[in-house]
Amino acid sequence: MKRLLRWVGSVLVTLLVVLAYAKNPEMFVAGTGATDGAPAATDATIAAAQPAETTSAVQMIDYNRGLQPAATDDDYRTTYEIFVSSFCDSNGDGTGDINGIRSKLDYICDLGFDQIWLTPVHPSATYHKYDVDDYCAIDPSFGTMEDYEALLADCHARGVRVLLDLVLNHTSDTHPWFVAAADYLRTLPAGKEPVFEECPYVWYYTFSREQLDGFVPLEGTDWYYEARFWSEMPDLNLGNDVVRDEIRKIVKFWLDKGVDGFRLDAVTSYVTNSTDANVEFLSWLAATCKEIDPNCYLVGEAWTDRGSIAALYRSGIDSLFDFPFADSAGIIKQVMSGERPASSYVQEMVASEAAFGASNQGFVDAPFYTNHDTARSAGFYPGDDGPATKMAYALSLFMPGDSFVYYGEELGMEGSGKDENKRAPMRWSADAGASGMCAAPEGMDALPAKFPPLEEQVSDDLSVWRWFGEVIRVRRAFPAIARGTTEAVDALSDDAVAAFIRRSAEYQDVLVVLNLRGETVVRDLSQVGGSLTLAAVLGTTEEPITCEGSTLTLPGYSVAVLTL
Repeated sequence: MKRLLRWVGSVLVTLLVVLAYAKNPEMFVAGTGATDGAPAATDATIAAAQPAETTSAVQMIDYNRGLQPAATDDDYRTTYEIFVSSFCDSNGDGTGDINGIRSKLDYICDLGFDQIWLTPVHPSATYHKYDVDDYCAIDPSFGTMEDYEALLADCHARGVRVLLDLVLNHTSDTHPWFVAAADYLRTLPAGKEPVFEECPYVWYYTFSREQLDGFVPLEGTDWYYEARFWSEMPDLNLGNDVVRDEIRKIVKFWLDKGVDGFRLDAVTSYVTNSTDANVEFLSWLAATCKEIDPNCYLVGEAWTDRGSIAALYRSGIDSLFDFPFADSAGIIKQVMSGERPASSYVQEMVASEAAFGASNQGFVDAPFYTNHDTARSAGFYPGDDGPATKMAYALSLFMPGDSFVYYGEELGMEGSGKDENKRAPMRWSADAGASGMCAAPEGMDALPAKFPPLEEQVSDDLSVWRWFGEVIRVRRAFPAIARGTTEAVDALSDDAVAAFIRRSAEYQDVLVVLNLRGETVVRDLSQVGGSLTLAAVLGTTEEPITCEGSTLTLPGYSVAVLTL
């Protein structure tokens, strides 16, 4: 009954607004929710006011309706990570594939993503494909090269960029390079040293007659080879110029296909325990890729601390994943669970920007919250029925840079423990046999389902799916959110509230105020100074955000974005 009354009230308000607009249209500011004649944003990011097709009891649905993505074309994207075999099956064999992804591009674009990262698509015997057999081919279970080329064309027609997952630390032990090297060593007479001209592939890897740290035996010989991750993933010798020539051919092959860049796997492991050597290789790789395609974008996986990430930025790489904010022990989780005050979220963003910028002034941060190697975030907050889960991902999406979201997080999927649990089938439907549904990875446990599948969430204005779409809508409508620098607003921040201004020389500055706790808070915006306009709202309940004069009232777990 309460929801019905709110809906009726909303309809009456809408009718009054429409009548007022017809009588005096100049009193309205398009898309800001304001009716006081305040100037609109200067970035042309807000669409002209249009009569709402429907109204909602959830304030953000109507308030943000006029927001449109800014016209930008740079590396500051909102990226959707797809674990290919678990996303969408187009041919009914139970395995997600490239044509399945193509069939869901409208879904991805409608959420607001303008870049996708696919986990490895190369031939491999494993379901995860991080042990590559052929760098210049598509795994048959995913489709054909023609399918991949069609995906690139479909994405580019929509303004969506595509990142290829490039695994250079190691190959599979069935890769032709390793097979040739192993076969040669097995036939080498006892005591004889390998000869480069006889088999250069021996130098593609690191072999030793001693079992050094991180080395495993080569069956049938007295040789050992480096394989830090797994015996079936022999490490490449990336200091070898012949190997680098092969890598140059590989990146050129894919860039010529139209790939927009690469997600680089395990960049801290290229050379074990040597930051300088890893920086040198990344510098070479970045220069090589940019020489082939100056617009090639590189983002590296450096699962380490802020100082080590900052050191790797000396390579000139575009982006590195900001691991300190991610996962179940990261800054976002600590802030949302009350282990740290909300204000520390802002302080940590400022610290990251300073550390990374000192190493590489042109860096683009790559914030993320979860990925295919971490537990899913909905399981981080026991007892939460949505608000904390939603706000946590808002913290990630309101960080500057190229923001990454793992498939299924927009539905609140769960999964932790073994890797297979973290890579569960996308929940398009509650029916495991429905069109597009994938089979579970072998060995995956039965997983809880705190939130319903997509087919049920789309009709709920308070669903996790709806929240993601609205947060991304706001992120893309105000370019300074992704592209500006962070300035803490200590006067508004405390244990419950995180407030910051995102400053930009090119785009309009914005003030973002986030209430990260369940109780309503009131803030006096006169402490910020200047003229402020409430431009966008994000709420996890039907209780509205209000801004009357200089008084901002934020219900529990909500966000206000104000233009300066």
